Amino acid sequence: MEKTKIDIEEAAQGFAAIGSEARLAVVLALVRAGRAGLTVGDIQARTGMAASTLAHHLRFLAAGGLIAQEKSGRSVINRADFDRLKDLAGFILSQCCADEWVPGADQKDTTDG
Repeated sequence: MEKTKIDIEEAAQGFAAIGSEARLAVVLALVRAGRAGLTVGDIQARTGMAASTLAHHLRFLAAGGLIAQEKSGRSVINRADFDRLKDLAGFILSQCCADEWVPGADQKDTTDG
């Protein structure tokens, strides 16, 4: 099994941060936008969320380390933290088939050769 960059506690915190449909929609909008990110208004337009609701979810995602926020003039640009999201995906995928039993895998090769 491959060593991951995060442990189970960090993974649980990250997955909890995207554990609502609304926050997942925000993260997906930011992932689709790429490294340029989106303003709050852009996210609102893409998700249809009210400003106060969106602000709550953005704070939650930022606290969970899944997004970064940067002031740009009078706007705040929100970006997905792609490294953190890759770590979360990697955590799950590192467990892939770890306990899978393969017929014959536990038998020694007895052929001559």
